[in-house]
Amino acid sequence: MSECTSNKPVIADCVAACRKYRDCFLDEIDRLIDWKPIEKVLRQKLKRGANAVGNLVYPPLLMFKILLLQRWHTLNDMAVEEALCDRLPFVRFVGLSLDHDEVPDATTICRFRQSLVVRTILKRLLDKLNHQLERQELLVREGIIVDASVVSSACRPLKVLDVLPEDREENSDDAPDVIINYSDDADAAWLRKGNRAYYGYNIHATTNSRDGFVLGGHATPANRSMGYSSQLNRYVFQVLGLSGGIMHKAARNPELTPAERAANRQVSSVRLKMERAFGTIKRGYGFFRARYLGLAKVELEFLLYAMAFNLKKAVLRVES
Repeated sequence: MSECTSNKPVIADCVAACRKYRDCFLDEIDRLIDWKPIEKVLRQKLKRGANAVGNLVYPPLLMFKILLLQRWHTLNDMAVEEALCDRLPFVRFVGLSLDHDEVPDATTICRFRQSLVVRTILKRLLDKLNHQLERQELLVREGIIVDASVVSSACRPLKVLDVLPEDREENSDDAPDVIINYSDDADAAWLRKGNRAYYGYNIHATTNSRDGFVLGGHATPANRSMGYSSQLNRYVFQVLGLSGGIMHKAARNPELTPAERAANRQVSSVRLKMERAFGTIKRGYGFFRARYLGLAKVELEFLLYAMAFNLKKAVLRVES
């Protein structure tokens, strides 16, 4: 008994420290966001009945918050399962109890994420969160920036030399053919930028021009270009009476004029907001390479990162 009593101040200090950390971030998010609309969408789309094998069925909002924790802290399914066992800020944010509730295991987290892929509701959830930020005047839609960034596939293809065909001599000067094994990620594609080749996806996204909050986006194979800098897009802006800021792309003939270079410099100062968003999501959250295979899963991954990015950005704006 004496040993337990002597440890009480230490335990109290640990709990206080955890709560202090939570108040700086996760608790701020809970104060900022009304989760009821998010929970309503999740319950409508993810009608979960009793599990046939007797496993616990967790509330969808709890599982959704776990996916957000993974993005903020760069945790895989096994790591976030372990963190939910001993990190008080995580436990309280998702709504678990250290005394009574069992923590969702890695398989349960994976299956929940897959259910979101099947039902394609992430864009709606992103809209719901952004509308709340708009009502609090944290997100202002003064203008929209559209851009794309390459994300490498989770499975890098392998290059192997082909066996010499029967009609070619072994000492022939002809170079052997090369087979490119695309592994398991059939949705990905090759893209060459400068002197580098990428195998993966293009993430096409929109942000607001004032602060760089992510408004939406989707994924395509890396070789799919949206043709932002095109005469058609410039004509559409003109017809609609909108002020477009499409950057001019240099061609072999003719080169950019001084006026076009000056216009590009002006656009770049605004485009910086989008580049910072991509930079944080790719370098800060680790989305320079996809975690999962397939176009639908990569798009879901980006939308989860977008929501995590917007929520953290909103908290920083409130604190400042």
